[in-house]
Amino acid sequence: MNQKPEKKQPTADQHHAPALWQQLDAVAQALHGILGGQSSKTVLAQVPQRLRPGVQALLFQVLRNLGRAQALQKQLAPRAPAPKVSALLCTALALAWTDEQAPYPPFTLVNQAVEAAKRGAARAQSGFINACLRRFLRERDALVAATQASPVAVWNHPAWWIERLKKDHPQDWQTILAANNAQPPMTLRVNQQKCTQSQYLKALEAIDLRASLVADMGLQLEHAAPVNELPHFAEGWASVQDAAAQLAAPLLLKGLTPVAGRPLRVLDACAAPGGKTAHLLEYAAPGSLQVTALEIDAERAHRIDDTLGRLGLKAQVLVADASAPDQWFASQCGGELFDAILLDAPCSASGIVRRQPDARWLRRETDIAQLGEIQSRLLDTLWPLLQPGGRMVYCTCSVFKAEGEAQVQAFLARNTTALSLPAAGHLIPGKPEKADGLTDNALGDHDGFYYALLEKTR
Repeated sequence: MNQKPEKKQPTADQHHAPALWQQLDAVAQALHGILGGQSSKTVLAQVPQRLRPGVQALLFQVLRNLGRAQALQKQLAPRAPAPKVSALLCTALALAWTDEQAPYPPFTLVNQAVEAAKRGAARAQSGFINACLRRFLRERDALVAATQASPVAVWNHPAWWIERLKKDHPQDWQTILAANNAQPPMTLRVNQQKCTQSQYLKALEAIDLRASLVADMGLQLEHAAPVNELPHFAEGWASVQDAAAQLAAPLLLKGLTPVAGRPLRVLDACAAPGGKTAHLLEYAAPGSLQVTALEIDAERAHRIDDTLGRLGLKAQVLVADASAPDQWFASQCGGELFDAILLDAPCSASGIVRRQPDARWLRRETDIAQLGEIQSRLLDTLWPLLQPGGRMVYCTCSVFKAEGEAQVQAFLARNTTALSLPAAGHLIPGKPEKADGLTDNALGDHDGFYYALLEKTR
């Protein structure tokens, strides 16, 4: 983000923008919640609506620079301060450590952080915060240089995460980490039952929005825009979906032979919020698919209904556990085997960290093995529900091989009825083209994903 000139902060009331100190105080409170184990979604929901847009933007920048901020804090305060004091210090340090990324001049950020300390939860330590931040301004270059020895400070990821990426992707680990710290693009999926890519591109250009073609039916915007400003968004002409996520539906359905006299029965397991469910229905000819979408969480299942409703699409949406088909397969699906299954398995979200920058700080190394057990169980449980000759796409929004390549290789080793077909494998964020040519990739600036395509031989 480019450096902005200092602006006089107006008094915050219902008619004016909130003061910067109020936003910094709210960011620090949110950061304190995240470091205590809450998600960014949870903590942001507690922020007053008038503050939320600015607080979210600043919070995400803080999370992308938190490793650096924590390293700087250790130099300024070798004895760890109280958690709320630490959260405010790290907020200021993460935003002000470099002119290039600072959303406001560093001295403005420091002044406003001290003001937040005086007025907020850290008021008893406002003098300490003031002393630390004034020293930071005086010695910033030397302090920052001293943190260069720390990989956590340089890459802003936990040490275990960095080491796992080095092992999994020895040629690309730095590319992945750098991409994780960048702000992601806004990418759309055009509903091909409503219009074409080129038609929607022209509709965007008509309102002075520029975009490039990605994936089969995607458009990557040069600059993000509110969805209510997108042409015919409410009428279902387009959806927001990363280009890597847009590979799922074509991979599953291309080359799948229709069954005479009936639509193809397709299961979308772990389907919320419904983007891939909708894409399946958009991609296929109208009436050619009978889609069942499973989601274990009732609130998230409602999001599938909302997604399909806006797009004018229909699927059977079930609140059910995909790993317990005895609770829904016979009673809700008639016990009829599926022709195709999309398993977008629960994972670490290590491939979408730039969109969920809190994930890197919330995850623990032990989570990967626990998630691997869930992924393995889902593969083994859902495979018997597939017709001979049918296909399953296994995908995760992860760059960790334990959740992708290693998981599928283990499944193939223990299952003699599964044949691996060509698929994208691990898609590396920040590296749009793959040498094997399986993603000829007009995927643009995409997230990290893993794709496997499995066919049931008997």
